[in-house]
Amino acid sequence: MKLGVNLSYLDAVEVAREAERLGYDVAVVPEGFRADGATVLGAVAAATTRIGLASGVFQIPGRTPAMTALTASTLDTLSGGRFRLGLGVSNPDISEGWHGVPFRRPLARTREYVDIVRRTLARESVTHDGAHFRLPPEGCAAAPLRLYSEPVTERLPIYLAAVAPGGLELAGEITDGWLGAFSPPDELPKVTESLRAGRLRAGLPMAGFEVLCGVPMALGTEVDVAAVPIRGYLSHFLGMGGRSRNIYLSLFERMGYGRETGIVHERMSSGDPHGAAAAVPAGLVDRISLLGSADRIAARMRAYAEHGLTTLVISPFGATTAERIEIVRLAATALRRAGLAA
Repeated sequence: MKLGVNLSYLDAVEVAREAERLGYDVAVVPEGFRADGATVLGAVAAATTRIGLASGVFQIPGRTPAMTALTASTLDTLSGGRFRLGLGVSNPDISEGWHGVPFRRPLARTREYVDIVRRTLARESVTHDGAHFRLPPEGCAAAPLRLYSEPVTERLPIYLAAVAPGGLELAGEITDGWLGAFSPPDELPKVTESLRAGRLRAGLPMAGFEVLCGVPMALGTEVDVAAVPIRGYLSHFLGMGGRSRNIYLSLFERMGYGRETGIVHERMSSGDPHGAAAAVPAGLVDRISLLGSADRIAARMRAYAEHGLTTLVISPFGATTAERIEIVRLAATALRRAGLAA
């Protein structure tokens, strides 16, 4: 099992350089409430030479397929062929509230989007007549989409973020890897089953398909204390939008935490973020995180590897850059103790 690290825009270069020195496989740049992904990826590409780079993820509602293909090609060139394109359809509140893009039929939209991006990256002359994208629009005589940059990577890997079974199957069917979140080791067999179903539908093997999952990580002799900042992080996701539209509530309900996470959502909706964070179950935080000492974290890493994860992408929860770098170093130590380092 390989290691990856989720980067913060505040110290992405410093953390990525240390991860590269330690032999991490990939640095993943999220995109959301604080920063776009492409700008940070460009800075990290210029400051590193070996570590892989991935968007985690570029939001499908926020970019046309053409712009995504152009950005991916540019980042691959700037990084010397190290880029991997992570995509996600996001959620109803981001899609509709931020970008004004209806969230209906997100899987069909994603299928069309990935198809256009793949053909564009292959330097084809691209037209598309779909339910979600029409290039060019009906009755328009505009020239077809075509990318003229020189490819560095012949077939740039595309990963898809997904949490529900349908999205997981789609990831297996049309992409080269899955970017997951909030999946403990004991849930990975269900994830793999859905991914495998998608691979079978496409007539493809699981071999070579990347299974990556982002996992919060915090250090401390007392697990409950280490979990405190992650509680606030989870409550943010659990409090987003209406209850029936929140994909993270649905995910944790499937994991058996429906009542508890419903309370978190209610408190966030009522304007009580501190109360919401306090209501996040300690057991849930521990279940989806790496907490405590190097030995305890090593045992959890073994569990992830045994259940099919190919890359463990840690999200270092530290208050300062120095603390986040310490977590990156300890994760590398724990991987060695677990007997998983290459």
